[in-house]
Amino acid sequence: MGLKSSNIFDDRVLVKQVIEGDSAAFDALFTRHRDTIYAMLLKFTGNSDDVEDLMQEAFMKAYLKIGLYDPKYDFGAWIYTIARNTFVDFNRSRKSNALNPQNLPLESGNSPQVSAPTPEDYIINAQQQTQIERYIAMLPKDYRRLFELRFIDEYSYEEIAEKLEMKLGTVKTRIFRVRNMMCRLITQGEESDEKYSING
Repeated sequence: MGLKSSNIFDDRVLVKQVIEGDSAAFDALFTRHRDTIYAMLLKFTGNSDDVEDLMQEAFMKAYLKIGLYDPKYDFGAWIYTIARNTFVDFNRSRKSNALNPQNLPLESGNSPQVSAPTPEDYIINAQQQTQIERYIAMLPKDYRRLFELRFIDEYSYEEIAEKLEMKLGTVKTRIFRVRNMMCRLITQGEESDEKYSING
């Protein structure tokens, strides 16, 4: 029990550090919860290739929304919910009826809720938002719009393909690439700055 409480406490500390701009803290959160989320997604998909793709997408969404995390709730349950919803979107986009989203297992306990931010939260979230915008600006120009449509506006692959008048396969390939780029920027921080800004 003590270990679990310690982990929850550590998660909250790491989340605060992520919001304040510490990319290594996000890497630590990813490492800590990776195996649990991987096992859950593998059970849902039965395909390790799909799992890796969904893992990256779920943790990307978590990073972008981490300022909305309510520390009253377990971070593991929060990221589980994001990963589960990512799978539901993926399953729906494939127009597959093999799994009904309503039959998927829910995380134990109450679902994390979004609480009203405090004035301090606004300041911290603004700091993270500035860093996210800086990372997006460092992406190659052709990929910035794709990233924003997929991860900020949360358009489906099909909607993006229609909006940009691109082939669906091309959209998927480019989003895969830009997601990898952003993951490196988040986890490596300043070390990745020069590489991507040059390509911008």
